[in-house]
Amino acid sequence: MRQAKVERNTQETQITVGINLDGEGRCALATGVPFLDHMIEQIARHGLVDLDIQARGDLHIDAHHTVEDIGITLGQALARALGDKRGVRRYGHAYVPLDEALSRVVIDLSGRPGLEMHVEFARARIGDFDADLVHEFFQGFVNHALVTLHVDNLRGRNAHHQAETVFKAFGRALRMAVELDPRAGASVPSTKGVL
Repeated sequence: MRQAKVERNTQETQITVGINLDGEGRCALATGVPFLDHMIEQIARHGLVDLDIQARGDLHIDAHHTVEDIGITLGQALARALGDKRGVRRYGHAYVPLDEALSRVVIDLSGRPGLEMHVEFARARIGDFDADLVHEFFQGFVNHALVTLHVDNLRGRNAHHQAETVFKAFGRALRMAVELDPRAGASVPSTKGVL
């Protein structure tokens, strides 16, 4: 059962994340940040992972702590659900368009945190959502999932479209990377023997 549930409680946020890597793309979300809910729904739907994310944060200040800590907790949940990573494909990649926008995401379940994110949003805010928080979400995620992640928005004029292609491509790349490879059996996809 490649599932995990993680709780993170700080003076700024209280977050619970449940993940099922062999899900059907279902999600139950209550983060208090509607645009983030919309983006996380893309991860679940296109990644075919089931996600249950409940969060309470200091939104009276702004959404920064909540968004970052959800990324952290999702990363911890992914790492726990993957276990020793035996039999996974390890690498995943995806290109996703949405009208004029196009993004590419590449992931390696390497055991090493690294983020290369190259997204120049067309505007600083997407409705009430600060576009800078997309980076904070993914930085928190990679630091705690221990993955290497390359995110490139190749083109786009609409910030909503840019963000949505990033999250959809991330879901698709994640789906590929965590998929069990029948040819790999119980081996770890690394010459080191561990990830």
